Amino acid sequence: MAGDARDVARRVVALLFVADGPVTVEQLGQALGLGAKEVSEALGEVEARLAACGLRLQRHGTRLQIATAPDVAAYVERLLGLDLGSRLSPAALEVLAIIAYRQPLARSEIEAIRGVNCDSVLRTLCSKGLVAEVGRLEQAGRPILYGTTFEFLQYFGLHQVAELPPLVPAKPSITDLHQTS
Repeated sequence: MAGDARDVARRVVALLFVADGPVTVEQLGQALGLGAKEVSEALGEVEARLAACGLRLQRHGTRLQIATAPDVAAYVERLLGLDLGSRLSPAALEVLAIIAYRQPLARSEIEAIRGVNCDSVLRTLCSKGLVAEVGRLEQAGRPILYGTTFEFLQYFGLHQVAELPPLVPAKPSITDLHQTS
C-alpha cells in the first residue's frame, strides 16, 4: 500500500476510534473528502493494523466500528468490572438464534416458530442490547421487526452475522417420515 493510502487508513482508524457508535463507509468518505471505493480499500489495511493491537473491525450490515478482539475480551471485562456471570437462558438463546438466522422478524413470527409467548425473553434480549428494533411491518398494528446488534456480534465474537455457522436441517422424526409416505 502506498504512503498516501496508508495515511488514509490511519485517518480511518482515528475516525472509527472517536465515533460514538457504528459508522458507514459513506460517512467516513464524507468526513475524509474521499469516495467510498478509496475508503473501502483503506479498510483492508485498517483490519490488519487493528488485528495486531487486540482490536478488530466489526461490520454489521453497512455499518462499521472498532471492537475488542475476542481473545482479549476477558481482560477488558476485568479492567472495567463487567459482570460476565449473567448467562443467557435456554429460551433467550433460542429466541436469539431465531432472530439471528431469520432477521428481521416480528414477535408473532418468533412465537409461531417457538410455539410460546416470548415477550419477556425479547425484553431481556433488548435490555442486554443483543436485539433491537430494526423496523416495522407495513400491516395493521405495524408490528416491530427485531434484528441483532453490534453487541450481539461482540458477545459471540463475530465480525458479521454471515459468520454464523450454517443451519443443519433437523433429522426427520418417525412421524415426519410416515406423513411423507
